[in-house]
Amino acid sequence: MTDRTRTVQGVPVPSFIYGTAWKEELTAPLVARALRAGFRGIDTANQRKHYHEEGVGVALTRSFERGELSRDEVFVQTKYTFPAGQDHRIPYDPHARVAEQVEQSFASSLEHLGVERIDSYVLHGPSVPSGLGDADRDAWRAMEALHEKGKARLIGVSNVRPDQLDLLCNFAEVPPAFAQNRCFARMGWDAEARRICDERGIVYQGFSLLTANPDVLGRPALADIAERHGRTRPQVIFRFALQLGMIPLTGTKNPRHMEQNFEVYEFELTDEEVAAIEGIGT
Repeated sequence: MTDRTRTVQGVPVPSFIYGTAWKEELTAPLVARALRAGFRGIDTANQRKHYHEEGVGVALTRSFERGELSRDEVFVQTKYTFPAGQDHRIPYDPHARVAEQVEQSFASSLEHLGVERIDSYVLHGPSVPSGLGDADRDAWRAMEALHEKGKARLIGVSNVRPDQLDLLCNFAEVPPAFAQNRCFARMGWDAEARRICDERGIVYQGFSLLTANPDVLGRPALADIAERHGRTRPQVIFRFALQLGMIPLTGTKNPRHMEQNFEVYEFELTDEEVAAIEGIGT
């Protein structure tokens, strides 16, 4: 069975993470509920357009103050987002140099979250659709500086193409710990990006595993696997992701589903079942 925690570059990391995108005013109560359900990894971003980072901070602060959890028990991941990915609520000076934007955004995240360090700091997508731009290199160097100062324990990248991930690895002095992508079954569950991650020693984080693949959830083959194990189809998908070596993210708002997510540690798919699901969307 897969452990609930794995070690990445010497840092303990939960093998299942709760994602907080598109929660708005429900962010704080949902994060609180996720923590109570057993989640110990929380993903957010300093991008008010899609995230409410301050709401995450409210839930964390309350949990710490009540003694429900200690800071060291929660893995906090947030992101720097370029101006093009923001709305009018940009959490830094968009006219500043990229390195200064990263520093300002990071400081703002610490304030929002009520913490003194970030466990994983992620570049929220390259600035260009292919290759790497100067802004991407400048942002990564600034993130490396935060890592070297001990402010960000790990650094990573999201919404990244395979060629961009390769280029970043060749450029980086501190290699990315994570690559976080929306994971489509029709692309072999992001097979090319995962291959590069395996070769480079990067941990792949997959999001939208359910919402990006509604057709897969309706396939009879998946239903058969779920029935054999006495599990739900989403549980089978998350178990599949864990056995591929991914860290899956879920953003469920359903309390029962939050609890069911942790039942994925109670069963194991056969090699044949993993192979069948891996090819199910292609």
